[in-house]
Amino acid sequence: MKKTLLSLAALAALATAIDAKPITLYQDTETGAIYTKPGEGRVKLGDFISAEEIATHRNEMLKKEVGVKVKSGVPTLKFNGTHYLGYTYTDNANGENSSKFETRRNYFQVKAYWNKTDFMRTTLDTFQDSDGSWLVRLKYAYIYLNLADTIPYTGVEFGQVHRPWIDWEEHHGWLYRSIAKTFIEEGEGAHLTDSADLGVNFKTNTDYFSSELGVYNGAGYHHSHVGTDMSYEWRLTGHVFGTGRKHVHATEDEYLDISFTGQINNQKRYNWYAVHAVYNRPLFLLAGMYVNYENYDDDKSHDGWTINGEIRPVEKWAIFARYDSTDYTPDNGTSDCTRNQTIAGVAYTYNHNVKFIANIFDIDDTDTGGNDVDLTKYMFTTEVHW
Repeated sequence: MKKTLLSLAALAALATAIDAKPITLYQDTETGAIYTKPGEGRVKLGDFISAEEIATHRNEMLKKEVGVKVKSGVPTLKFNGTHYLGYTYTDNANGENSSKFETRRNYFQVKAYWNKTDFMRTTLDTFQDSDGSWLVRLKYAYIYLNLADTIPYTGVEFGQVHRPWIDWEEHHGWLYRSIAKTFIEEGEGAHLTDSADLGVNFKTNTDYFSSELGVYNGAGYHHSHVGTDMSYEWRLTGHVFGTGRKHVHATEDEYLDISFTGQINNQKRYNWYAVHAVYNRPLFLLAGMYVNYENYDDDKSHDGWTINGEIRPVEKWAIFARYDSTDYTPDNGTSDCTRNQTIAGVAYTYNHNVKFIANIFDIDDTDTGGNDVDLTKYMFTTEVHW
């Protein structure tokens, strides 16, 4: 009887907010039976409304509160964004110092799922043109299909897709894309590739081995493709601790990965390969890479290497550093030169969505062609994910 009284009381409380015709209920004091008419031995409980009317009213109120109705041809849409907001003061040896606030990246992304594994992804990014105007660029636009029934542990991206290496390293080895690109992509690093291109990418993930094998236009997502030459690219990774199928978190997981990656890129007129290793524990991370590349234009082989580390002495705080060194032949130079850059900083994780970073970025590039670079950047960054 107590449960009945509580349920009726709850309905009565909700009914007070609904403009509908109530009914009066009575309860037999001996049997606990509920009646809609008075009678001997029956006690009046009060005026009530049906649960169906309450549910209808509640849905109508929710629609009014939200104010937006989303329609889609798929059952699930997932939205997210990434923003790199910063300030940089540059101390340049040539005297051309600068001080500026920046929005280095603004990604807006949507994934449309028609089942649990297959989806269409579109990612937009902002960038600043040479005249200072802010424009929007398409970063990714691809369909992902799970091929596990045909090729075990494998899926495929088709369209404007990930290239095999950079996205993987940004989630496993170099965790500070908001202040500097990976060594392979960075302009004062090896500067051999970028993160997206038009093509197809087969991605395989098992516990102890993962890979990405792709064929691409080769020019990258913000350059034009010409002719018929393509780029053939790969990543082969051994996961010593069996984390190949896991989305790892650096502050929680232990992983040791060894990778072989590279490109045969006729469109860009060079080939390169690299070996990379990373060991991570919740307390620290240590990673390094060696790269060798051949430029068709000068017919020479060049080397480069990078090492980066991070220590997390207390919760939410991290201290990190990175050093890059790359040999190259300048366009109008007579001998090989070396690019060197050093990064050091501290990061504070404010919450799951926001991280603050302060760092120094020193670049030393001696170019026999007369394009020497010698500068130091002092940077502050707010990294936002939602």
